[in-house]
Amino acid sequence: MKFDKASTGNEGLDQAINYLRIGDNVVWQVDRLEDYMEYANAYVRNSLAENRNVIYMRFAVHEPIVKDNDAIKIYTLDPSIGFESFTIEVHRIIEKEGLEAFYVFDCLSNLLESWATDLMIGNFFQVTCPYLFQMETIAYFGIIRGNHSFETIARIRETTQLLLDLYNIEETRYIHPLKVWNRYSTTMFLPHIETKKELVPVTSSAESARLFSFLPQTGLGNSKRNLDYWDKLFMEAEEVLDKEPRDSNKEKAMVEQFCKLIIGKEKKVLDLAKRYFDLEDILAIKSRLIGSGFIGGKTVGMLLARQVLKKDTQSQWQDLLEEHDSFYIGSDVFYTYLVQNGWWHLRQKQRTQEGYFEAGAILEQNMKEGVFPETVKEQFMQMLEYYGQSPIIVRSSSLLEDSFGNAFAGKYESVFCVNQGSPLERYKQFEEAVRSVYVSSMNQHALEYRRKRGLDQRDEQMAILVQRVSGDYYKKYFFPFLAGVGFSYNSYVWNEQINPKEGMIRLVLGLGTKAVDRVEGDYPRVASLDQPMLQPIGNDEDMKKYSQHTVDVLNLVENAFQNVSLNQLMWEKPGLKMDLIGVLDHETNKRIKAYNIKEQEAWLLNYEKLFKETDFIPIMKNMLQQLEKAYTYPVDVEFTVNYIGEDRLKINLVQCRPLQTKGVIGEVEVPQDIDKESVVLSTKGHFMGGSIDQVIKRIIYIEPKAYSALSTQEKYGLSQFIGKLNQKIKDKESMPVMLVAPGRIGSSSPSLGLPINFSQISNMSILCETAYEIMGMVPDLSYGSHFFQDLVEADIFYIAVFPNHKHTIFNNNYFENATNELIDIIPEASKYEKVLKVIDTRNDFIIKGDLKAQNLIGYTSSR
Repeated sequence: MKFDKASTGNEGLDQAINYLRIGDNVVWQVDRLEDYMEYANAYVRNSLAENRNVIYMRFAVHEPIVKDNDAIKIYTLDPSIGFESFTIEVHRIIEKEGLEAFYVFDCLSNLLESWATDLMIGNFFQVTCPYLFQMETIAYFGIIRGNHSFETIARIRETTQLLLDLYNIEETRYIHPLKVWNRYSTTMFLPHIETKKELVPVTSSAESARLFSFLPQTGLGNSKRNLDYWDKLFMEAEEVLDKEPRDSNKEKAMVEQFCKLIIGKEKKVLDLAKRYFDLEDILAIKSRLIGSGFIGGKTVGMLLARQVLKKDTQSQWQDLLEEHDSFYIGSDVFYTYLVQNGWWHLRQKQRTQEGYFEAGAILEQNMKEGVFPETVKEQFMQMLEYYGQSPIIVRSSSLLEDSFGNAFAGKYESVFCVNQGSPLERYKQFEEAVRSVYVSSMNQHALEYRRKRGLDQRDEQMAILVQRVSGDYYKKYFFPFLAGVGFSYNSYVWNEQINPKEGMIRLVLGLGTKAVDRVEGDYPRVASLDQPMLQPIGNDEDMKKYSQHTVDVLNLVENAFQNVSLNQLMWEKPGLKMDLIGVLDHETNKRIKAYNIKEQEAWLLNYEKLFKETDFIPIMKNMLQQLEKAYTYPVDVEFTVNYIGEDRLKINLVQCRPLQTKGVIGEVEVPQDIDKESVVLSTKGHFMGGSIDQVIKRIIYIEPKAYSALSTQEKYGLSQFIGKLNQKIKDKESMPVMLVAPGRIGSSSPSLGLPINFSQISNMSILCETAYEIMGMVPDLSYGSHFFQDLVEADIFYIAVFPNHKHTIFNNNYFENATNELIDIIPEASKYEKVLKVIDTRNDFIIKGDLKAQNLIGYTSSR
């Protein structure tokens, strides 16, 4: 039955506040939980007497607020699952119970034990209170006075309908209504003293003075009152460190507590953190933390790796490593950004099956325009004042990122801020970069990745790592001398002399973007750490073609990230140690001289002197081995290399994460006596993913010549149909499929290969890139790039075929003569029947490859 008013169960309180109203959220601020319990139980007794639907939300470790009663529905919740999951569960219950329900919540202050931050309690109340109001409920909440910052209390006051201060002074209780929405009387906002029968307004100056003389002890006069509970925890840690003698057991316990609050939830990572971080390290992290909450996987990996090397007393890492200079934006800031911009309902919808992509797309657009709380903006400004005009990079560091099993390689944004201009201009650039990272948490590729890996219902909070860009000024440019990625295990060996356990690196001149991305027409230097001079491409002509031709830099004059040609950079004579990483390109220099171009010289980057005459390779090898030993798991790292003075090498370790690898399935005997007519493809090296012995049931083949004749639009259309074929693969085990395509699969340039995104090939078992050099379509041996990390995580085997190379066979006739099943599977794809062929092998196509011998063969068999 619809009602407008309800009783609190206390006649005096009813008179003081003019009864409860539909939609009221009532917050009791108390010194003792027992006082909240008494008023909550009076409200419950009266509600049950009126046959109301009474619900008790039980989530704290304190004594139950409501006495046992079979007529009350009790929901037991676990706040340790995190703010988002906890809040979604509360809202689910509210939706289930429907209109006109009466609620009692445990003391909100106890959520601090799990969340440790007032910010998230404020967020919880700010999104839950309006929903309760919308559902026409009445709800009671308790908070402990003095446990929360002024800012949190202000947010609660702003959101709730009633805020009541309840004091217990010398066994006399006073109730002081601070906010009573939509009601007023001449005495309503005076303190009221509780008597046996009523609440009497305190009107005399003597009684008021007695009451308010108590307030400075716990209220305005207490300097700690303005601090977040989060800050109080860290103040306590500082006090522990200042005490002599130091209590090692207490320090250890505090490290464990803080690791759960800022490092994460994954047991393997927590165990490593507790092993390598001490209390001073934790406080050092806090000193550079903006907001509160978790610092995210990327930040944890970077800090943890540095601690591992720092504790390695056998090597001089203190002299070799460049100190990091980073700040961290806590994950709570991300949630607060959503809550205070009014998008929490979208976030909830996005966590449902039906709204996963649809609400995600709306959030992706909305987050581009949001505003940050003033307290956060002030911290942003202070950080930017610290960096001055030094370039910085704003990097994603989500909770699930860089963890054991989920790398999220390239799924979220990293944004360079060249950081030039006025303070206001630099601030706007930075704030936009933070928004871009937040927005990337909702991009379709990230959402598909999470769903594919069963992470779509996991909390994915976005923390951010802000790093000073490692490098130096080279005239108008800023960049590191070298940058790259390193792997302690080499899944991508290309020669039988290489030991995969020795690791590998991808190295570039300039910013490291080219080391992690597949870049059209540009190739990082790939080196196995046991055979660094042994390159994947054999002859001199290939080495020149498959080398780095452009350099990523930050242009300080243009205030922009730029990609400049190596020749242009050399023309500007930036003062690089070119003789250490390259040799003069004599053939090109002859042409330059013939055109009478002065003060210009061309270089070919081969890194021969760096590898042969410096300690760089042994240093990288040692670093990766030490990190793998600590992780008891292969790792991959991102790093930069700079030189101070003439010969002092400094390495900046900017990222470390567990490396997902495809293991060798054991020795595979590659048959040597197969009839040549049965061989479809054969190659020496140029495959990745361990050894393989696989029966292929379906081949998706793109005819190179017909593909090259398509328009750009038609090539994109072709990719859509391949995506549909990919969707029809329900189980890779029962339906292994190989995609054979000319040039680069996943190319951003349709003229160089297939413009397809990873989600459209994610169910394939094998990708085979074939060279069609007459049209410029050549496989991209981007060992270790984000693209190939995706292949490893999706358990996709990779083959590159160069038909004109020695030791390579590619039988075009097999593909051309095979029956095309495309129209039977996708009738609407008839336009592409001459380009796209779907071959049912009838279990008569086998791929065998031996990692150690670097032999691979695909052949037909009459099994």
